[in-house]
Amino acid sequence: MPYAFDEIQLTEEPGGTVVTLVFKDKLKKEDYEYFVPQVEKIMESRDKIRMLIQLKDFKGWSVGALWEESKFGVRHFTDIDRLAIVGEKQWEGTMAGFIAPFTGAEVKYFDMMDLPLAKAWVSQP
Repeated sequence: MPYAFDEIQLTEEPGGTVVTLVFKDKLKKEDYEYFVPQVEKIMESRDKIRMLIQLKDFKGWSVGALWEESKFGVRHFTDIDRLAIVGEKQWEGTMAGFIAPFTGAEVKYFDMMDLPLAKAWVSQP
C-alpha cells in the first residue's frame, strides 16, 4: 500500500516484511509525524520488519526531525531486522555507520546504482 507526503514515499511489500521509504530533499519533524504511524501500523502485524531507505537528492534533517528519528530508534530498537540505506553521496554512507549503534538492525549502505543489490540483500532470508 503506497503512501505519499510531500517528498516521502512509503511502500510495503505485499505479504512480506520489507518496508521501503524514499526520502527526497530535507526531512522535517512533520514528515516523521506522517510516516512513523504508517510504519508502526505495519510493525503491529509482524515480529520484525526490514527497511530499505532510498535517499534521492537528500539534504539531511531538521533539528526536529533528528529528535523524531532518535525517538523512533529507541522505541523500535529490536523491531527492525535489517536496514539497507541507498544513497547518492559519500556522507550518506557515513550516516549508515552513525545509525548502526542506535538500532538492533544489521545496517548496510549501497550506492544508488546498486539499488538492485540493496533490494536483494534486505529481502534475503
